[in-house]
Amino acid sequence: MPLQPDMHLISVDDHLIEHPRVWADRLPEKYRALGPHIVEVPREKGGPPSQVWEYQGKRFPQIGLNAVAGKSPEEYGIDPARFDEMLPGCYDPVQRLADMDLDGVEAALCFPSFPRFAGTVFLEGPDRAVALASVRAFNDFILDEWCAAAPHRYIPLVILPLWDVQEAVKEIHRTAAKGARTIAFPENPAPLGLPSVHSEHWDPVFSAAEELDLPLSLHFGTSGQSPRPSADGPLAVSITLFGTNSMSALTDLLFSPVFHKHPKLKVALSEGGIGWVPYIIERADYVWKRHRYYQNIDQTVSPSELYFEHVYSCFIDDRHGLKNRFDVGLDNILWECDYPHSDSNWPNSRKIAQDVFADVPDEQVRKIVETNARTLFNFPRQDR
Repeated sequence: MPLQPDMHLISVDDHLIEHPRVWADRLPEKYRALGPHIVEVPREKGGPPSQVWEYQGKRFPQIGLNAVAGKSPEEYGIDPARFDEMLPGCYDPVQRLADMDLDGVEAALCFPSFPRFAGTVFLEGPDRAVALASVRAFNDFILDEWCAAAPHRYIPLVILPLWDVQEAVKEIHRTAAKGARTIAFPENPAPLGLPSVHSEHWDPVFSAAEELDLPLSLHFGTSGQSPRPSADGPLAVSITLFGTNSMSALTDLLFSPVFHKHPKLKVALSEGGIGWVPYIIERADYVWKRHRYYQNIDQTVSPSELYFEHVYSCFIDDRHGLKNRFDVGLDNILWECDYPHSDSNWPNSRKIAQDVFADVPDEQVRKIVETNARTLFNFPRQDR
């Protein structure tokens, strides 16, 4: 059954590339030399110099991690080294709208690139004042420039100063007042040297998110960990297993006190897929029934109950998961595009979605591609 023309595809996981003036235009002058800025470095094989980000004296070689939209798979593996080597839609919100129109996508939630998906790059560097100003500058860019270009088509996602919970709470309130709709948060803070979700450390952050009805968007890889069973295995192994980051994050949350202490908190697992969800919640329930009595685990609410009440799972092209959509939860599934990364089907997202959803009834398709996202992110429909 084809997607109906009035169905809006909403991608809850796209990415933007920050243009060179994001921080230069917004940081106080005293922080600009240490704040993020573009420098040009010679290429080993000649040609125009590469453009790289520099922050607090450290250089980050990729200006556009995996920004390969428009390239064929045979060209993957070489990230753009200059802004003129990527599609303008990667870094220009108006050009992105044109790319979305070409792709048949109505609205998008865009994760950052240089700051990493949850702003964890700002954990690095000794000057916390520069880091805090850089977090605020990125959020102002998202809210005042990127999303302001089309408020009905961009879902505003903000990052936090993760090293300071009180400042994080202040930033949640500041950005919520400016229109933020979701907060990027690490899928597992522990590998970053931060307290885990099993501690009380993050309670003020979760309480603020709960109070302001801002769901947490947990993109895999924000923990800084990449699944790699064998040190000498090809990158293809890690790419295939990336979804296990979301699997681990979900299990951690379901056995933590987070949802028991914050009954209104919602979490979206970005780019994790959905096919594994029925197994992991079944397994978690199995373990809970047998092992909860001698551990510090809530004994009254099962993991599956918590999942269906609090968690949303997202997919690009997961046909196995769609076949088992009732076990994943029709109200718990979101669709994503992943532009401009290599998993994206741009510019054929709507065409491929027609095939992916061919056997799914219209009312269910509409929930998955549009209305679940509008409900979760408080993002009402505005027809053009």
